[in-house]
Parts: sequence; C-alpha cells; structure tokens
Amino acid sequence: MPALSPYKADLDYSYAPGLFPSMECLQHRPEQVRRVLLHSSAAGREGADRLCALAERLHVRVEEADRALSRISGKENCFAAAVFAKYEDALLPGQPHVLLHEPGDSGNVGTILRTALGLGIGDVALIRPCVDLFDPRTVRASMGSLFQLRVHVYDRIDDYLEAFPEQRLFPFMLDASVPLSRALEQRPASAWTLVFGNEGRGLPPRFATLGQPVRIPSNDRVDSLNLAVAAAIGIYAFTQEGLPNL
Repeated sequence: MPALSPYKADLDYSYAPGLFPSMECLQHRPEQVRRVLLHSSAAGREGADRLCALAERLHVRVEEADRALSRISGKENCFAAAVFAKYEDALLPGQPHVLLHEPGDSGNVGTILRTALGLGIGDVALIRPCVDLFDPRTVRASMGSLFQLRVHVYDRIDDYLEAFPEQRLFPFMLDASVPLSRALEQRPASAWTLVFGNEGRGLPPRFATLGQPVRIPSNDRVDSLNLAVAAAIGIYAFTQEGLPNL
C-alpha cells in the first residue's frame, strides 16, 4: 500500500477516523480493513486496547502513525483510524428504505445513517450528485453506523425506481402533501421508502407524482427543518407502532 495521504475521492480506500468508528469497521467489515493506525498518545486507553486486541484476533496490522492521523483527520486529537477498502452493497427488496436525493452535507448524511440504524432501518439509498459516502467526514459523522448498513448510491432516481418497483414512496415535500399523521395511515407493512431532498433545494416537483408526499406540521416561526432533523422525525414516526396523532 502506498504512503497514506489525505483522503481523495479517487482512492480505492478510505479511513474511519476515531476509536469508535475504527472498532465498528473492524467488527462489521473486517474483510475490508487493510490496517489500523494508532496515535502514540492512545497507549493505555481502554478503547485503544480493545481496538488493538480485536485487530490482533483478526490478523490486521496495527501501526503507530501520529503524523498520518493528523493529515487524515485534520485534528490533533484523532487517536485511531481504520484504513479500509471501499465496497458496494445491494439493498434488500421488500424492506423499509431511506432515500436521500442529492444530499450535499456529509454531517447530515452521517447523522441520518446513524438514526436509520438506531431506529431499525438497514437500507439507505443515495442519488447523485451527492456527498461522498466514504469521505472520512461522512464516516465519522455516522459514528461507524455506515458499516452496519446496506447503502447504495444510484446515478438517477429512475435507477432506484426500476430496481424497487414494489416500494411505496413517501417523499417529504410540500407539494400535494398530507400531514405526517395521515401518511402513517397509508404505510404498508414493510416495503416503504422515505424520501428526503437536498438541504437547500428540497425535492423536485416530479416527486409529488412518485408516491404520497408528506409534510411535517410546524408553526410559522421557521421556514423549514434541518434535513437530519426532518429525517429523524420521519424515520421515528414510520418505525413506531401505535403512535398518537402527530
């Protein structure tokens, strides 16, 4: 493997910066991990000891790399990073999905991945142009949740629709929308997809024809909710049974 450098999209590998994301990568994608980088100041930390013990069991090389970690993370307090080969997942049909259409912020995407995993959704689709799924900023924002999910990036929304014609779509937008409580009444048992748009542009008007548009009722003191917040509300509502009217 060549000398490590700051992340670039055209590399065939990426980094999971941080002790916890590194552990998640080792636990859930061990076949992808090429090596583990450890900061000298991490010696004796409980998290670092667990990480090294797991790497040893998996026969993954661990090396001290203070300068490389600083270059990779842009921070002085990054104690570890797993170096892993990029990979591609296939989504499962007939399951709840979250679809992010052209999301532009790594922090939002990472947070949504973490929320989806925490609330029991295992399949997430992204539509290009979008953030780099394997950018270390996305990986770190997800706190390693990425490694437990099936995530696939599609060039076009039509590619997703062709792959999953049975999914019932619920685009979160204002056009022709119903309140979240009414949308829940139309939720099928499992094959449904929550669709969220770009942070600034939202979803194109066409999405109103692709399923049942949904809105999250709010007062007039804010014009919109943050993407990650809206997704969290939608995912929570759709994954809970017997919710009161929202």
